[in-house]
Amino acid sequence: MSVSLWVWGATLIGLLAVLALDLFVVGRKPHAVSLREAGTWVALMAALAVSFGIGLSHLAGPTYGGQFFAGWITEYSLSVDNLFVFVIIMARFKVPREFQHRVLLIGVLVALGLRGVFIGAGSAIVSTFDWVFYVFGAFLIYTAVKLAAGHESGPAQEGAAKGADSGKSADAGTSAAPRENGLVRLVRSFYPTVDDYHGTALTARIAADGHENTGAARSRRALTPMALVILAIGATDVLFALDSIPAVFGLTQQAYIVFTANAFALLGLRQLYFLIGGLLDRLVYLSTGLSVVLGFIGLKMIVEALHGSGIEHLGPIALPTVSIPFSLGVIVVTLAVTTVLSLTVGRRRAPETASATGPER
Repeated sequence: MSVSLWVWGATLIGLLAVLALDLFVVGRKPHAVSLREAGTWVALMAALAVSFGIGLSHLAGPTYGGQFFAGWITEYSLSVDNLFVFVIIMARFKVPREFQHRVLLIGVLVALGLRGVFIGAGSAIVSTFDWVFYVFGAFLIYTAVKLAAGHESGPAQEGAAKGADSGKSADAGTSAAPRENGLVRLVRSFYPTVDDYHGTALTARIAADGHENTGAARSRRALTPMALVILAIGATDVLFALDSIPAVFGLTQQAYIVFTANAFALLGLRQLYFLIGGLLDRLVYLSTGLSVVLGFIGLKMIVEALHGSGIEHLGPIALPTVSIPFSLGVIVVTLAVTTVLSLTVGRRRAPETASATGPER
């Protein structure tokens, strides 16, 4: 699949136009996002992604369209796991509800730029070194095992553990003062900060003695909590990208598809935060489902790497060829089953667990 520069340019302009619409029209005035608004935007972003996938299938072929849909669904489902940590970070910085939309939007812009760099580097490595598929595959399987081993602690705890250095201390799910992101602590050590929000401003002017400026002649700029929480959100997303981007490379080696799958997943992420924020604790089997998806993609990468090395059999066992339709089916069915189980079996288990433990003393 050859993608010309003008197609890349048109795609970037389209994505930036959607972000500009959200930033300068919808989010021009800070406000608390309602469920209706969040649902409308989630549906719109999903419709845009589906339309893009259909258009890609028509112009480049159904194989590439299927790769996009598999990558987008995988990225989107992994992004739900990110939301657990985002909730914790928002609570850590006590972000007012009317500012949360702006925080997530700017965080998406930062994450999109950084992921673009990662994808470019990953594409260059993949096209140069075939053995990297073994590394990526083994890493995804390792991540899947770790995710499955920790799923009994619940999704909120597991999500926090995954992003422990991005906003939460070891006592997952109960700490009122989670540990700050290491990058945020580093920035605090080099740059002055203030404790109070100044609207959506990223900086505020303070007096030379470190207190907020009261008209003194000598003053300097300091970072507001708004800047710090955006930094924490962006840094956290980069950490999550370390397993999500290799997962999409396990489905396609086309940098254009990897980037657009990431972009559409990120575009829908911030509104999904407001739409399902209250449902996060009910998705008790999400980590299990994600571990199955990551493990499957990791095995797929290793099998394809073996095929690329000319190895068609492991002893008497013939190595299968894993098609994109089959991969897409495994991903969709796994996520659908874990969601249904979470909202049915998981909901019934919650009262039983509370009853078994008895009232708190």
